[in-house]
Amino acid sequence: RPMDWVNPNYLCNGDHDGVNPTLTSPISPDGSPEPGRLYTVPARQGRAVRLRAGQLLRIVNTHGTQVCDFWAACWPGTHEAVSMEHLRAGLSRTTPRVGDTLVTNRPRPLLRLVRATSPGGHDTLIAACDLPRYRKLGVEGYHDNCSDNLRMALRAIGIAPVEVPSPLNLWMNNPVSPSGEIAWVPPVSRPGDEVVMEALLDCIAVMSACPQDLVPVNGADCVPRELHFQVLER
Repeated sequence: RPMDWVNPNYLCNGDHDGVNPTLTSPISPDGSPEPGRLYTVPARQGRAVRLRAGQLLRIVNTHGTQVCDFWAACWPGTHEAVSMEHLRAGLSRTTPRVGDTLVTNRPRPLLRLVRATSPGGHDTLIAACDLPRYRKLGVEGYHDNCSDNLRMALRAIGIAPVEVPSPLNLWMNNPVSPSGEIAWVPPVSRPGDEVVMEALLDCIAVMSACPQDLVPVNGADCVPRELHFQVLER
């Protein structure tokens, strides 16, 4: 029967709950990069970049303590995106390694992990932080969050997001105990550690310098910091 009782505002997960400079500071009007240029993802913000098949995306954990929420989706829309559920099913483990392929919800290969220097892994279990999570942690008012950073980074390059897929949380350290409990502890990455991925198809990648400052996922001091990235030609 018609769903006239449903508030239409709850039918779309693409609207951001607040605003930060992510919305007005794209790397270019459509997200196209200058190959070789080193770009900054400021602390607590996100940036989107367009990749062509064959290009390499290098993401640098400049200070060694910063988590990067990472997404990638096919052009021109965002209905087909890298899927953590399909990744875990395909790999039969919870974290990717060098040589592994990141697949979409179709599932199609979209990116290949070609370099990772950190001694630790990357989280595929935890959803992107959002305003409701910070409210549960006691925050009043608005708090920057990775879900909004994804939404605003896409809108900044002219794309209307429709969903917030589960991210690949680069350098995030959430070990799972044998009894199933998840810990929230600092990364084991070091200053300058990097991840390099090769685009297998044209896609859009989004990186968020996670704003979490209430639990120590961004270091024992709980201080979010900037990340850097480059797009390189093969």
